[in-house]
Amino acid sequence: MTTVRVPAGWPATEEAALAVQDELRGRVVLDEPGPAAGAGHVTGVDVAYDDERDLVAAAAVVLDAATLEPVAEATAVGRVSFPYVPGLLAFREIPTVRAALDALPCPPGLVVCDGYGLAHPRRFGLASHLGVLTGLPTIGVAKNPFAFAYDDPHAPRGSQAPLLAGTEEVGRALRTRDGVKPVFVSVGHRVSLDNACAHTLALTPEYRLPETTRRADALCRRALREAQA
Repeated sequence: MTTVRVPAGWPATEEAALAVQDELRGRVVLDEPGPAAGAGHVTGVDVAYDDERDLVAAAAVVLDAATLEPVAEATAVGRVSFPYVPGLLAFREIPTVRAALDALPCPPGLVVCDGYGLAHPRRFGLASHLGVLTGLPTIGVAKNPFAFAYDDPHAPRGSQAPLLAGTEEVGRALRTRDGVKPVFVSVGHRVSLDNACAHTLALTPEYRLPETTRRADALCRRALREAQA
């Protein structure tokens, strides 16, 4: 497990964080298809918090994209690096998430975040922020649609509906299980939306949430328990 300090010069105020978002947002790459679904590696990242002790634990879990078998994993624990502000959660998570990714013994391939990319009020959620900083292809697969509108997809698995900010498609509501609430997929960096949805379906053979997210969630919770102890 890697122990993480808050990076020097990390934004400490909402104003500073917004300025960083404005600077980095223009670096998001939207014209690449990204790696093919079911090939190479795919990595899930997630975090768990203990706000009373000012701790955050991050996990990165690499799966073989064809078999969904685990290939490698890494964790990192550090101090919470930013106060809770809706729309700026990436600033609380990225230092430890990057440390976990850096500790992996193999290339992560596509990175799947439990959150948002372009489906964000300023079109720069965690998946986009992490992608720009690392250069890795990233997508966001969220449990809820934030504040965006969508029509309920048809009942069968694989059905999709645009996630809309006015008339702009910022992501898709994607049914990963027949008749079960959809997940909300958005592009992070260097991946097309169609391909992001294809990856999400490939990662959900049994459950609503991607295997990457399920495994990273369990691992970061375990790392937080160990840090608390």
